Amino acid sequence: MTSTAAGSNDASPAISHGPAETPDPAPVLAEVVRSGFVEGRHRGSLVLLAADGGVQAAYGDVQAPVFPRSSNKPLQAAAVLRSGLELAGERLALAAASHSGEAFQLDLVRKMLAEYGIDESALQCPADLPLDPVESEARLVAGGGRDRITMNCSGKHAAMLGACLRAGWSTGDYLDPAHPLQRLVHETVEETAGERVVATGVDGCGAPLMAIPLVGLARAFRQLVLAEPGSAERRVADAMRAHPEYVAGTRRPDTWLMREVPGALSKMGAEAVQAVALPDGRALAFKVDDGGLRTLGPVLARALALLGVDSPVLDRIGRAPLLGGGHEVGEVRAAF
Repeated sequence: MTSTAAGSNDASPAISHGPAETPDPAPVLAEVVRSGFVEGRHRGSLVLLAADGGVQAAYGDVQAPVFPRSSNKPLQAAAVLRSGLELAGERLALAAASHSGEAFQLDLVRKMLAEYGIDESALQCPADLPLDPVESEARLVAGGGRDRITMNCSGKHAAMLGACLRAGWSTGDYLDPAHPLQRLVHETVEETAGERVVATGVDGCGAPLMAIPLVGLARAFRQLVLAEPGSAERRVADAMRAHPEYVAGTRRPDTWLMREVPGALSKMGAEAVQAVALPDGRALAFKVDDGGLRTLGPVLARALALLGVDSPVLDRIGRAPLLGGGHEVGEVRAAF
């Protein structure tokens, strides 16, 4: 089923039921409503998988390749385990994280580096402020600035360095797509997604990034939660779900969802990418074309509801108010 979404509640979504209709390759997934007026629309694609792995619903072209951005991190963490590095618990969750830069997260990154006997200067992610605006402001007020360890991918990079040391691989070029670790990531992505990587780029943190169809991203997350206990994929999923505050942060929707919906695995990515899997195999993935991160919560909450999730946390995740004059005057809301 391919659906195009309505721009507002006064129009009905067009759903394709046969070859006579031409589906919209990028339907409206979210709209911006200010003072009762729709002032903007965000287009994209979304796929919902049923428990048996079949496509329950598809909005837009879900076979088109996308860069998963940080939604790819659980697969990178699985590759780190496949390399032979022993990680578990909070450390493994942090290896799959886009952390907020909170003190407990940075402390653990430092501990991991110390355990591997390497210095922070070995991290090849760029210097950045904490991802969480509260942490970022606090750091600036305290006179701090951008640093590699406060970059949200520093836990992943620390784990990659540890994997290289464990396997006897070079560390100076660990981000090279031809490096043994990155070839292993490539293999892991293709295997879990059931799709061929069609392009390789450079992520914001400098790591290689593999483009796969959106439906493949959903299937990869489904594979993570359904994999055999003890496998690399299942170990990553279990660590993330047990320690979600290390995956995101104390003020982040991924954490809220994994805390409040039993067995849910959730990971957002830059440019408005999101993937989620539920323990029975239901899964979703979406990409908002313009990269508007303000759409993530409303679109995610609506998609989860369509998958049958019934939890008060959806109201919290889906809330995206607009302000005018310091007061709430509208919202970003799902439009499908």
